[in-house]
Amino acid sequence: MSGKTPIAWLRRLLSPRWQHPDALKRRDAVERLDAERPDDHRQLETLARDPDAEVREAALARLGDPETLLAMLDDDASPELTTRLVDLLVGRDPSVSLDRRLVLVERLDTHHLLNEIALQGDNQHLRLTALARIVDEKTLIHQACENGIAAVRRAAAERIKSEDGLRELSRRARRDKQIHRLAREALNRRRADAAQAVASHEKRERVLSALEAHVTHTWEPQYASRYRHLKREWESLKDLPSAEQERRYQDAILACRKVISDHEAHLQAAESAHQQRESDDEMRLGLIEALEESLEGLLQNGRLTGQDMASLRAQKHLLDQRWEELSDRHPPQDSLRERHDRALADYHHLDAAWARLEQHADSLERALNDHDHDDLVALLETIDWPAELPPADVVERARAKLGQAREAASSTNRDEIKRDLATLEEQLNRGAFKAASRLHQQLRQHLEARPADERQAVEGQLKRLGAQLAELRDWRGFVAAPKREQLCQSIETLAEDDTQSAEVMDRRHRRLLSEWKALGDAAATRELSQRFRQVSEQIHERLAPWREQQQAQRVQNLETRRALCEQLEALLESPDPDADPDALRDIRDKAREQWRRCAPVPRQQSQTIGRRFAKLCHDLQALIDRRAQQIADAKRELIAEARTLSASSQPATQRARDAKHLQRRWRELGRAPKGEEQALWREFRNLCDEIFASREAEYDDQAARAKKRLETMQAIIDRIDAWQPSSSDEESTLDDAIAEVDALKPLPPGRRTEGMTKRWTGIVRARRERLARLAVNEEVVAWQSLQALLTAHLDADHRALDGLPAEEVPATEELTGDMLEAHQARNAARRDPPSPETVKDTLTRLRVHLALLAGSSLAHQDEPLRLAIQVERLNESLGHEPTRAEELHSVLWSLLATGPMPVDHWEREAPELDALLHKMLPLPPP
Repeated sequence: MSGKTPIAWLRRLLSPRWQHPDALKRRDAVERLDAERPDDHRQLETLARDPDAEVREAALARLGDPETLLAMLDDDASPELTTRLVDLLVGRDPSVSLDRRLVLVERLDTHHLLNEIALQGDNQHLRLTALARIVDEKTLIHQACENGIAAVRRAAAERIKSEDGLRELSRRARRDKQIHRLAREALNRRRADAAQAVASHEKRERVLSALEAHVTHTWEPQYASRYRHLKREWESLKDLPSAEQERRYQDAILACRKVISDHEAHLQAAESAHQQRESDDEMRLGLIEALEESLEGLLQNGRLTGQDMASLRAQKHLLDQRWEELSDRHPPQDSLRERHDRALADYHHLDAAWARLEQHADSLERALNDHDHDDLVALLETIDWPAELPPADVVERARAKLGQAREAASSTNRDEIKRDLATLEEQLNRGAFKAASRLHQQLRQHLEARPADERQAVEGQLKRLGAQLAELRDWRGFVAAPKREQLCQSIETLAEDDTQSAEVMDRRHRRLLSEWKALGDAAATRELSQRFRQVSEQIHERLAPWREQQQAQRVQNLETRRALCEQLEALLESPDPDADPDALRDIRDKAREQWRRCAPVPRQQSQTIGRRFAKLCHDLQALIDRRAQQIADAKRELIAEARTLSASSQPATQRARDAKHLQRRWRELGRAPKGEEQALWREFRNLCDEIFASREAEYDDQAARAKKRLETMQAIIDRIDAWQPSSSDEESTLDDAIAEVDALKPLPPGRRTEGMTKRWTGIVRARRERLARLAVNEEVVAWQSLQALLTAHLDADHRALDGLPAEEVPATEELTGDMLEAHQARNAARRDPPSPETVKDTLTRLRVHLALLAGSSLAHQDEPLRLAIQVERLNESLGHEPTRAEELHSVLWSLLATGPMPVDHWEREAPELDALLHKMLPLPPP
């Protein structure tokens, strides 16, 4: 009693019995409490958590409501509470009805309670209900082997699905033949299903691999048939594919369909291009044949007129335009090009002859009118009209004039005269007055030189034809007289009109001159001719400045056209081998536009410069066709490179970079012929799309793998976050999780990764801290379990210090490891004791060290020891820094090994040591 203070005795005396420090008193108080009364019920609930087991057992025995006990159930539930709940729920205590127990068991989640109820329940339905709540396979195996009811064992065995569980059940249930047979059958069935699933999976994999390989297979006629065969083979498989297989199958199906559709589109485009090329070639052939027919028709005509040449020139101009349009789409075949060149050569031959004729036509007319035979011969030699061409009218007349001269020099026979008379009659019937008049005069001259008998034979017919000629002359004069008067009035009116522009006046003046000239000598009088000529000369004088200006403009246009031709010739003489066809087409179009603007030009040079420009345009178009064809060949080589790149095994990213380089080269090449450009580009673009699609697929796979790593990381975080270690031995669980996280690195960058990394770091730090606290807690608990041994050592030390012989304190069974060595060191120190001051200093040092570990404040006189201990801790932690639990273990080891301990010094230090240890006990003992 002397050790207790009066306040402590007073508190003990006034406290209720159920709160009495003595466990026997509290157990006696339980018998006096009534569970039906609310206050007593709360006191019983408090006593059900009492530190003393007998008090807990007595209090729980007074509580008969299982719902109350279930509410008290937690992770730190006592064995007595679990036993009481089992008694109530299995039916040992008849106070709880079966229906109520069934309801409670259906809501129960505590594993060990459900296991006990399924094993010990007094009703089969109750056991089956508890069994239905059990999810742990090991527990189900235990129930299937150990449960006393066959139906429960069978129900437990039927719920075991894993191969390891069935194998364990078959091994452990050998005494129960039914359960053993059930396990063996399920195991064999599972193995057969697994083997079938593996075989089916392998078959699907073979079909899927063949389908994926078929995607990159080169095209062949049986490509689509092979694809349909693989698709039917896949659909014929009975089992369901996995999600990954289904995804791969859909990707392969889409890729094969794309290959087939691309090939069909390519074939269709090639067929369309081929049809377009054939249509263009047919149109070119039609144009060439039309020009050839026109040339052949002119050769078969009896006369060649200006209208025929104008029509031929218009047809040739139309052919040039259509030929250029067709060449922009497709270059012509060599045979058509050669035929076209021959037709153009024939045309230029005819055009050059006609140009020479137009140049000397006026001189030829004057020579004919003047009957100058020498000039006629010279002019015909200059004109050099080809013999294979039909003669023009003026050429024919010149030849006829020369022929007449040759006939006058020789004798004219009778047949020729008759033929000329027939021609004269035919000309009179046609109304060809001029030709008939010339022929009539020639016949008269011929007949004058012939003998009299020949003249008499044809003289009558010649007189008759002469009368017809006179009648025709009179009729032309009767018709032409008012027309000439009208033309004189019209030209006078034109000369007096000052409102019209010079261009309009010149056009109308030319038309009037043409109409006057067309009348010939019909009704021609000196007065009308002079009148018309004077007015015409006035108009000529009036238009002289405008004509000079027009002539200057024609000369300037001619010079511009010559300069344009020189530029084109310079371009064609040394063409750039890498010239862009589009640039050449632009040059061609601009040259034509400039040519059209620079019109008109002097008539004498128009034909020559026109033929020169036409030849240059033809050569420029040929250059454009060659360059376009070269570009088409180069682009086909790029397509071949793209096809090789698409089928290569390089990484998709590298192939995509190479494809972009090919696209840049494609753009730098220029444009192929219009009809081929679209087909080539479509094929090249499809190949590039395949390459970029494979890159996107790789990106998707990387994203999927990254997402899977993030999901795995999230699952690990959630698992470790929900995990609360209850022992320091569980540190391996944390280390394994950290190893799993390290295996997932590197994680994809992003805000989610940063957030997960921060959360993971915080969780790891928290679990490390909890494991460290658990380790400290375990050290303290282990030390508390050694209190009996420590008390024995203190008693032996006290007797040894009193002079009695040293005693050996026996070691307990739980004493192992270095604590056993400390125990032996304590016994040895008792036999050879150090000085009491040394022991006191050691104990004080250990107390200060323990205070540093607990973070407690120290007295002023302990400061030197604190500094020395801190220096010693720093020196020891240079190689390896011990944990807090290891350092505490070292202090407790020294505390157990230090002795013999003076009693008075121990009683002074022991309370503070106990307080420091309690302070270092952050968690309740497990």
